Amino acid sequence: MADFPRRPRSTALTFEGPHAPGAEGSLKNAGLACPGTIEPSYRLAVSTNSINLMSTHPTPVVSNRVVAGGAISEQDAVRRLVGRLGLGPRAGELSGAVAAGFASTLATLTTPAALDAGASATPVPPLGPTSRVGKAGGIQARRAQLQALAAEGRELGLWWLDSMAAVEAPFPERMTWFWHGHFATSIKKVKFAKLMYQQNDTLRRLGRGDFRTLAQAMIIDPAMLIWLDGQGNQVGKPNENLAREFMELFCLGVGNYAETDVRQAARALTGWRLNYTSDTPSFTPGAHDPGPETVLGQSASFDAPALVNLLVQEPATAEFLTTRVWTRFVSDTPPDAATMIRLLSAYGPAHDITALVRAAVNTPQFRDPASVLVKEPVLWLVGALRALRLPASRLPAKSVQAGLTGLGQVPFVPPNVGGWPSGVPWLTTAAALTRLRLAQQLASLGDITPVTATSPSGRIEATAGLLGLPGFTDRTAAALEPLSNQPTQLVGLALTAPEYTVNA
Repeated sequence: MADFPRRPRSTALTFEGPHAPGAEGSLKNAGLACPGTIEPSYRLAVSTNSINLMSTHPTPVVSNRVVAGGAISEQDAVRRLVGRLGLGPRAGELSGAVAAGFASTLATLTTPAALDAGASATPVPPLGPTSRVGKAGGIQARRAQLQALAAEGRELGLWWLDSMAAVEAPFPERMTWFWHGHFATSIKKVKFAKLMYQQNDTLRRLGRGDFRTLAQAMIIDPAMLIWLDGQGNQVGKPNENLAREFMELFCLGVGNYAETDVRQAARALTGWRLNYTSDTPSFTPGAHDPGPETVLGQSASFDAPALVNLLVQEPATAEFLTTRVWTRFVSDTPPDAATMIRLLSAYGPAHDITALVRAAVNTPQFRDPASVLVKEPVLWLVGALRALRLPASRLPAKSVQAGLTGLGQVPFVPPNVGGWPSGVPWLTTAAALTRLRLAQQLASLGDITPVTATSPSGRIEATAGLLGLPGFTDRTAAALEPLSNQPTQLVGLALTAPEYTVNA
């Protein structure tokens, strides 16, 4: 049974855009019906800031049921909380969270136990050394190493998906994923899975506390030094990449520094190298510019730690991080001035990330029916894996890789240092077809017992409950109805429904 009852019908949830009919036809050709217009079973409150209508691809416009005061109900707020601060509910978890209430669920999510049985059950695969085959080894040996490293990187990505699907307390992994998109680093350039895992573990260990501590670790992180050319940075020949991206994308944001600040900060970051024997950063004093430098109007003999301290204490950094947390966990609509003040107060002089996240989800905007977020492909997949109690490694590795590549998001392979986009760019026609193929594989391998054990007349509602949804809209239900006697196809198609591709 679903955790929430279906609600009386009201206004319409639609796919809009000139390509919508094409999407519908393509999905029909795949053997499954797909509604071009879906009518909700509960009241919608849609604003232009929820999910903007795009002219290039179909976009679902969805929201939530509202109660007195214009906010979503308590149970819908809990469902939204579990979906956004977690990685998607497993069977029974949502009803338990609803019974506990919003405040208790928030406290449980954000104060996980030190040891996680699910994480312990998914150990990191063996990772090879970071030594490179030199030119003396020959072209064939170098090619073989690159192929082995690529395979190791794919295995590491599969491990992370397995870990996210298995953890009992999902908030640490959710925040690790958040920071992976923030400090976006690609194995395509780094090459070594061992270094990518080290960075991944740093994000996991430090990503919920003091941002200053996390930033101090990341500016000399071995994978980051390779990714942004920090290890070739030396006195007299400073490389500006790391300094520029740390200011623009990791701390201050665009428009809050000058080119002279970048050049001076690059001097402060000289001298760091990667020790390939210990896989740790090492400082070479003779390669460091002794300064002094002037950055953001402050003159001193800066080094990496001192530069990070300067950047983190800037008000622009607090505002930049607050906005980033807000758009990933609350709404695409920026917070108003009064809300921003409250959020900055929560972040405070301790640069407390968890306090900031808690404050963000405790705002009225979090309960706004229009605060709809589109699920990133990895979060969509992990949520499905958790609902179906299915490790990613049970799927053919090529299917997982091809599916996420087609959806545009592969762990450890962000498109650039700016990370992945958010929102409607994920909802393309091509992505819908890829998602459908992957969803059918998930349903065929996962545990759909709650659906198969239900009589055909109740399977649509059982599918909603399995996926942690409050129910399907009338027209989505009508599209699913012909598959009531084919539970695998029913669950597969439901995974691609608008109700599941967004976190409403």
